[in-house]
Amino acid sequence: MDLIIGFLAGFAGGLGVGGGGILLLYLTAFAGTEQLSAQGINLIFFLPTAAAALFLHFKNGFVKWKTVLFAVLFGIPGVFLGSFLAGNLDKTLLRAAFALLLLFIGLRELFRKEK
Repeated sequence: MDLIIGFLAGFAGGLGVGGGGILLLYLTAFAGTEQLSAQGINLIFFLPTAAAALFLHFKNGFVKWKTVLFAVLFGIPGVFLGSFLAGNLDKTLLRAAFALLLLFIGLRELFRKEK
């Protein structure tokens, strides 16, 4: 079963539709993995996909360097803050916050107006 879920998550991630959501749901709800560990596994799972996407975007001239600089300058402190909060928040609160985030993103995508 793990192999099938890994394949589906990788396939969905390759399509850009969020393989991490599939992976996190499976790991926490069905495999009995703790939330924090599942998030760490998801981040490791994401690295090869992100590296391949970055290479292809760079090769095709789609990288906007101002955006990269902005993301790095604010992303790195955000990583440390998020890591600190994830390690110090109650697991139930962390799960609820993550569920609300997924619900918000899903609803936003569902009702988003195309430009």
